Amino acid sequence: MKVVHVLTFVAAILLIAADKPKSHCRDFENARVGEIPKGWTSAKTGEGPGSVWKVIEDKSSPKGSKVLAQTSSQGANRFFNLCVLDKTNYTDVEITVSFKANKGSNDQGGGPVWRYQDANNYYVCRHNPLEDNFRIYKVIRGRRSQLASLEFKADTGKWHTIHVVMRGEKIVCSVNGKKLKVRDNSIAKAGQVGLWTKSDAVTSFDNFKFSAVKK
Repeated sequence: MKVVHVLTFVAAILLIAADKPKSHCRDFENARVGEIPKGWTSAKTGEGPGSVWKVIEDKSSPKGSKVLAQTSSQGANRFFNLCVLDKTNYTDVEITVSFKANKGSNDQGGGPVWRYQDANNYYVCRHNPLEDNFRIYKVIRGRRSQLASLEFKADTGKWHTIHVVMRGEKIVCSVNGKKLKVRDNSIAKAGQVGLWTKSDAVTSFDNFKFSAVKK
């Protein structure tokens, strides 16, 4: 009987593991320095110079010595820099990413995007050290609208972590564990996941994890 109970327990564990959505991670350690990683595409919300993404070396990174950075300081104030992961398509999704705000006069910091349809339609949450806040936005037809905000102070030049879960119309985002919650379903279709900064924000990202979540 004991053997039967053990086998039943093991079978249950295996069933749970098989039912859990697969998690993916991008840490850029196999990418070439000075180039955009294979499988990623840069994009822009707005017109003009900017959105120059490349792998750089950073020994302070949370995982390995290479990170993906938005390196241009040329973006105008209302310009958004995007780098999205090809061949991703999620409706309900969980994302975790480490980021470090390096510099920027008009803007700093950044964060992940999800349900990305194109460069003018997506969700994004970001931290901005210049404003000491963490916010969730939606971008619809190229216009950004704020959904939620909280005060949060975090130093430039240090690594921080953003976590996102969107399930149906429920959005829960956190920075270093401090949470924001909101409901929105303006973008109901599945879309790509990726990274975002605004204007002249030069920001590094690493340890980008993502997976589907169940309702």
